[in-house]
Amino acid sequence: MLAKRIIPCLDVKDGRVVKGVNFVNLCDAGDPVELAALYDREGADEIVFLDISASHEGRATMIEVVRQTAGEIAIPFTVGGGISQVDDMKRILRAGADKIAINTAAVTNPELILDGARRFGSQCIVVAVDAKYNAEWGDWEVFTHGGRKPTGMRALAWIQEAEAKGAGEILLTSMDADGTKDGFDLALTKVVSSQVGIPVIASGGAGKMADFYDVFTEGQADAALAATIFHYKEVAVPELKADLKARGVEVR
Repeated sequence: MLAKRIIPCLDVKDGRVVKGVNFVNLCDAGDPVELAALYDREGADEIVFLDISASHEGRATMIEVVRQTAGEIAIPFTVGGGISQVDDMKRILRAGADKIAINTAAVTNPELILDGARRFGSQCIVVAVDAKYNAEWGDWEVFTHGGRKPTGMRALAWIQEAEAKGAGEILLTSMDADGTKDGFDLALTKVVSSQVGIPVIASGGAGKMADFYDVFTEGQADAALAATIFHYKEVAVPELKADLKARGVEVR
């Protein structure tokens, strides 16, 4: 069994890290390069950067941030936000990212997954999925455009399609749990993790160390991503890893 991974996430807007609740009410959380370097020193397994102001100007800012960060950290890092074609992927990878996360663009054009995987390898392509429970369906629905737009697509079916197209990993965010600190969405994570053959990164809802244990055991996730609790020093990566080890979860 592969060791479970702990991944701090940096939502970057105009060159700064921000954090909100349920995708809104953003506040400043620091400098992305400094935070990434800190998490690297603390033993995080990977870093994810999501450019949430991915206009043309945001993209230019982000490339510079990626370049600076690549010079400061030794762990893999993934960059997402505003990537809509293979050329965008190439620019970000050239700047020093190890993986590309695509969300809205993948839904709009699923062939982008295939093209990216063929060009750079599946290991570089992370498909990010923002899912929200739809009570009418009794199932989860995929949202795009930073959680603003419902697609009418069922999350599991879309994730299985993404896997078939060559995605190497799924970054699964529960919009219901995001920023609430009430714990990961274990039902959603388990459904997806048990039905696909590629790693699933659980995202949304981490509030305490026990939440990570739950998502790795009950939720069957391969990795867990969090932002608020790391940025505001509520949980530190070394203590979290020690806690998981003590509970019998294999971490790096």
